[in-house]
Amino acid sequence: MSRLLLFNKPFQVLTQFTSDGRACLKDFIDAPGYYPAGRLDFDSEGLLLLTDDGKLQAEISHPRYKTAKIYLAQVEGVIEEAALEQLRRSVTLSDGPTLPAEAAAIDEPEWLWPRNPPIRFRKLIPTSWLRLTIQEGRNRQVRRMTAAVGLPTLRLIRWAIGAHTLEGLAPGQWRRADL
Repeated sequence: MSRLLLFNKPFQVLTQFTSDGRACLKDFIDAPGYYPAGRLDFDSEGLLLLTDDGKLQAEISHPRYKTAKIYLAQVEGVIEEAALEQLRRSVTLSDGPTLPAEAAAIDEPEWLWPRNPPIRFRKLIPTSWLRLTIQEGRNRQVRRMTAAVGLPTLRLIRWAIGAHTLEGLAPGQWRRADL
């Protein structure tokens, strides 16, 4: 029977168990035989799933399974409807067009933990929050998508993968999930 772990990856932690001296999964998780199902950039935070089952790992991470991933992004600038519409249709990146995404402007989440180090505050440049749901997982895809519509990402948090969410997990915490 396959097993699944949910981990709230802190900012600037590698999604691997070995490191060149930077923080990595072994600093937080002692679960031999588990491997990340997909990636989450060093500069991104949030939900990472780990499993001991190669088939389940592929089902979670491979684009052909179209597993929805929900991201919350703090972006530079004010979100206009035209940018949201572009994200909803498709954005052409250097490696081709994206699948349509669900995109909405949101308020800053009330439950949000402080980031260490914090986002650099600039008095003359406003920031906004965006909720983006994608079914792919290209390298730095959300960051590239928001930049392509004129909204560079300052902070990126993956909230959910499929039915699994960060609910109740503080940064650096993990728990077993029911399948």
